[in-house]
Amino acid sequence: MTSMAEVEQSEQNLENKVSKKNKNRKPKPWDDDPNIDHWKIEKFDPAWNPTGMLEVSSFSRYFPQHREKYLEESWPIVESALKQHGVSCMFNLVKGFMTVSTTKETRDPYIIVKARDLIRLLARSVPAPQAIKILEDEMLYDIINIKIFVRNKERFARRRDQLIGPNSYTLKELERLTNCYILVEGSTVAVMGSFKGLRPVRWTVEECMENILHPKCNIMILKMKKELEKDPALANGNWDRFLPRFKRKIKPFAKKNMRRGPPYTPFHPPQPQVSNRVNFMDFY
Repeated sequence: MTSMAEVEQSEQNLENKVSKKNKNRKPKPWDDDPNIDHWKIEKFDPAWNPTGMLEVSSFSRYFPQHREKYLEESWPIVESALKQHGVSCMFNLVKGFMTVSTTKETRDPYIIVKARDLIRLLARSVPAPQAIKILEDEMLYDIINIKIFVRNKERFARRRDQLIGPNSYTLKELERLTNCYILVEGSTVAVMGSFKGLRPVRWTVEECMENILHPKCNIMILKMKKELEKDPALANGNWDRFLPRFKRKIKPFAKKNMRRGPPYTPFHPPQPQVSNRVNFMDFY
């Protein structure tokens, strides 16, 4: 048996053991500086990459047939927006796809990924003036597939209507609280905004489609969080005691009058009595 001294020594060794994750990291002077925003994204300067790109990168995306006329009319707007960043684009009406690629004038290496996101949003029925905003550094997007949560078509349509709300009031209120653009189209939900706004939108959509929580409940929680952020004493604290907790109400199923059969017995049922004449040939 191990003595108490050995147990205390082993516990002390565990406390003094340095984690492998941060064993080579040294404290920086800007770690605890409140004047520095670590989440701020600096704007790209073309002077950082004066030589341009070494290889040509391109992405293609098919678009649905019902978007053909709108994309053909709004393509000059998309082309002029991409030209400012040195990206070329092509709209193939015969094969039904859009292509973006880098050129010799491209300086930002990540702009081709932003251009790929642009044509994907255009294919998901996002208007061109709104989709062009994805080229900004602080703008992100998320496409949520809501068809995987519900198989029944009637139930899917009913829950999607709950997400939109009467006269789109629920969707507009969610956009106002998260500062995001939300578009419900078919079996997907396209969201554009900052990284802080995309997460609550995804939670709200998934909980609505899984029938866990109504969107109005999540909107109420977001409103309370907005009010708590204004208080400097509670801005960095725990808000669990202030936020409401909603319980899912499950209605009990109605009991059906099931017809019961005769009681179970382990014995065979009685055999019918057969005339003794069956054993004789004259019966046949």
